[in-house]
Amino acid sequence: MAAPASAVMLTRFPPEVAMLKPLALAVTLALLSPLPAFAQAAAPAAKAAPATPAPAAKPAPAWVKQSNEYAQILLDAQAPFTPEQMSFFGVPGFDTHVFDFRPGHAERFRAATAKARDELVAKAKTERDPNVQQDLAILIQAANDAIEASEINERLTLPWMDVGQTVFQGIKGLLSEQVPAERRRNAVERLRRYAGLTADTQPLATLARERYAEAAGDPKRLQPTKIEVEQSLANLPTYLKGLEELFAKYGLAAEAKPALAALRTQLGQYADWSRTTVLPSARTNYELPPELYALQLKNVGIDVDPLVLVDRARVGYMETRSAMQQLAPLVAKEKGLKDTEYVAVMRALKRETLPDDKLESHYREVVMPALEEKIREHDVVTLPQRPMQMRLGTAAESAAQPAPHFLPAPLIGNTGQQGTFVLPLGNPNAGLDGAYDDFNFPAVAWTLSAHEGRPGHELQFTAMVERGISLARTLYAFNSVNVEGWALYAEAEMVPYEPLEGQLFALQFRLLRAARAMLDPMLNLGLIDRETAFKVLTEEVGLSKAMARQEVDRYTVRSPGQAGSYFYGCSKILALRAETELALGDKFDRKAFNDFLLDQGLLPPDLLARAVREQFIPAQKAKR
Repeated sequence: MAAPASAVMLTRFPPEVAMLKPLALAVTLALLSPLPAFAQAAAPAAKAAPATPAPAAKPAPAWVKQSNEYAQILLDAQAPFTPEQMSFFGVPGFDTHVFDFRPGHAERFRAATAKARDELVAKAKTERDPNVQQDLAILIQAANDAIEASEINERLTLPWMDVGQTVFQGIKGLLSEQVPAERRRNAVERLRRYAGLTADTQPLATLARERYAEAAGDPKRLQPTKIEVEQSLANLPTYLKGLEELFAKYGLAAEAKPALAALRTQLGQYADWSRTTVLPSARTNYELPPELYALQLKNVGIDVDPLVLVDRARVGYMETRSAMQQLAPLVAKEKGLKDTEYVAVMRALKRETLPDDKLESHYREVVMPALEEKIREHDVVTLPQRPMQMRLGTAAESAAQPAPHFLPAPLIGNTGQQGTFVLPLGNPNAGLDGAYDDFNFPAVAWTLSAHEGRPGHELQFTAMVERGISLARTLYAFNSVNVEGWALYAEAEMVPYEPLEGQLFALQFRLLRAARAMLDPMLNLGLIDRETAFKVLTEEVGLSKAMARQEVDRYTVRSPGQAGSYFYGCSKILALRAETELALGDKFDRKAFNDFLLDQGLLPPDLLARAVREQFIPAQKAKR
């Protein structure tokens, strides 16, 4: 998922755009930008869920209005540099615009952000409401982090860009069912701007070549990896086809045809240039400079030394692997399997595949309703009174993000739109590794639905829209630790109520999160190589080769540092939960605790802990 106001991942993109990159987010929350975040064939059309009117949003507390006015100061400063993200999240006035990639863009972005920050600092000196004061602190920190991320990225990385993916993601943000029909027509104008067909623009492919050429002579700046350049070249036809399909789907094919033709020529020339100029000098090692990797961890919300994270993850990995081996014989007995070793049991269960045309209906009609029933029965958390949305991914979406993910609805000006759980049918970048077998069988659907759906990301983002949470705590406190920590915690909340085979795969995905927090730092610090990491993921975690390949690519190419956020964020919530249970004893109410966490939006772990200690625990103790 994109993380506004903080650089979520290393990219070869403009520093200010990278800074606002979503939390690719995801088995991750794909975060929503025209940048990589996180189905060989086109996916079937999504089955519409029963129409249910959106409930009225909970009236926001009075202080939220003041907080949002302050947040608008930072939004106004940054939005012209990141119009695609602002448009996606519902900020009006940016649908036809594209991000600024002209000479000096990073310096202009930092200057605008610094000016807004200074204004917020002045406001903080006179503000007295403690909630608003906290939000001002979030906004000021977000501005400082954005400036730092922009400066370090500009100093240490070459701005090579996957232009095909960037354009596809920017257009997809407007051409979706979540966007009102009157806004979708703006996608044609945005496409014209990407192609440089308006008086005030140049082709994005041209700007990308110019920015790379400006910096290419600096030996201190990191080259793109060979893998990302090769994947960009291989995926270009898929992105072009995906663009054509989107404009055709929404009745805009004729209007978009001239710009698409120009773009096809420009992207072909850009691909030739990338092949002859960029690829020969692309790097084949995956270690990051310490300063850059430290920035990656900070931007996703990991605030411990990477070697400390590795040590904690190793413990979690071993404990989870042991739990899987204890559970596997019970699953084997239930299923009549002779081999009781956990990887063998999982591989046997994976053979119970669901055909593509039955996959969505199994998730939507079998697993998701059963999980909601258990949530209500066991008072896990308060649920919305409307069904969640889920669909299969298209080939182009899977090329951009080859993992299950959640696409949030607009956070600003939402008129009832809902986010969507998107399930890919494959990894177009897998090559000789073959097809996924990780998401298309019944046993795994439980934990994936709990993570991406309810009580995970879908509930998390629905709560932000419907509970009147401030922009500071949605857009500007947003990072992967906050977002993915909740989703992994949500998985853990549902494990006791799932069938045995569902519990085994819930543990497998918990093992994966520990492996991520262990392997990502080790790869980026040069403590392990890609093939060894690949072997761990296939032989010990039990992933398909295709899934393992996209995992290793994620740690080293797509989003270094981000993958450890699940394990770290969940660990922080579990520690806070234990502290709260001990403080309250018999007065601990799990549903009240989980609802309180959701009511806080995306507060960082330290601020979330403070809110629990200073607000939730005293309020619960005061109850008779």
